[in-house]
Amino acid sequence: MKPKNHLISSTEKLAGLLYSLCSYLLFLLTALYLIGFLSGIGVPKDIDSGPGLDWPLAFIIDTLLITLFAIQHSGMARQRFKRWWTTHIPAPIERATYVLSTCLVLIVLFWLWQPMATPVWSMTSTWSRGLLMALFWLGCGVVVLSTFLISHFELFGITQALSAWHSARPDNPIFKTPLLYKWVRHPLYLGFLMVFWATPDMTAGHLLFALLGTIYILIGAHFEEKDLVNLFGERYQRYQQKVAMLVPLAKRKPDREKDE
Repeated sequence: MKPKNHLISSTEKLAGLLYSLCSYLLFLLTALYLIGFLSGIGVPKDIDSGPGLDWPLAFIIDTLLITLFAIQHSGMARQRFKRWWTTHIPAPIERATYVLSTCLVLIVLFWLWQPMATPVWSMTSTWSRGLLMALFWLGCGVVVLSTFLISHFELFGITQALSAWHSARPDNPIFKTPLLYKWVRHPLYLGFLMVFWATPDMTAGHLLFALLGTIYILIGAHFEEKDLVNLFGERYQRYQQKVAMLVPLAKRKPDREKDE
């Protein structure tokens, strides 16, 4: 079966665009809920609320929920899956479907998450609580900024849906390292790590989320790096040698040539 590389009729193009916009709207709502879920601000159920189950069962359920997210989010991002997937759905809505699937899995995680309220740390001073919350909001800002530095609307499928309205082939990907990408190769992941860990009240459940989320980010970054090397070749390999993956560090080797 040949891949469906474009939507055939104007009606299908419009339907694809509306579908992508709805997926994007759901993403915005889900992202806002994730912020509230981790911070305990403005949501009916956060990571530490609710009666919960005995900790062994809660641990198993929460681990399975994060594993489900990791499998969906990483598996659907792989090029092999995308090639297979676009033989079943039109290519312009592939990314929007990925975004929609991610949101649905996160909603299930929010719904079924079992709190484990045993305290790990709890800051009592005003300055320490304020510092950690400032780091949390800084992490949120880093995540948002990182998406716009690469291509926000392409990342969430809007650009692909719009591309169905013209027949021009998309440009080849351009390697660039704007702003935060000059300091770390994955500022988006760095922002998420800040969001996961920066809390003045760390419970066992929040710690499990942060630990498994960190492991997933490290594994996901490994696979993403392989994809980027395949895409950009030696140029990305030189970038790997000069810029740290997640923690801002001094350049690993002398900068012998300027980034283009």
